[in-house]
Amino acid sequence: MNPHYSGVAERAAHRCKYCQAPEAVFNFPFEVEHIIPPGRGGADEDANRALSCRSCNVFKSDHVEATDPLTGTRVPLFDPRRQRWQEHFRAEQGIGHLVGLTSVGRATINLLQMSG
Repeated sequence: MNPHYSGVAERAAHRCKYCQAPEAVFNFPFEVEHIIPPGRGGADEDANRALSCRSCNVFKSDHVEATDPLTGTRVPLFDPRRQRWQEHFRAEQGIGHLVGLTSVGRATINLLQMSG
């Protein structure tokens, strides 16, 4: 297990910082990921780590930006350490479908395939 897991998971309240899925419904711990991958200039420090479910982490890979499907503009991906989730996303009640409220939200949902 990642040596940073305990602190990162506690800070994230054991939820994926991208799709907000609760870790408790899965049969394994979520992953500690770099928001900006070291290969893209990101620091290997706590401020650059986030808890991510396997699905979000796989689709995010080493991406730091994506295309907003509404405007076609390249924008940075959602940064869970510097941005508020509620400003970029909304979960539709009852069905859990995620809606992007901003270009960052839409691009992140699209790239990470958060609402399939």
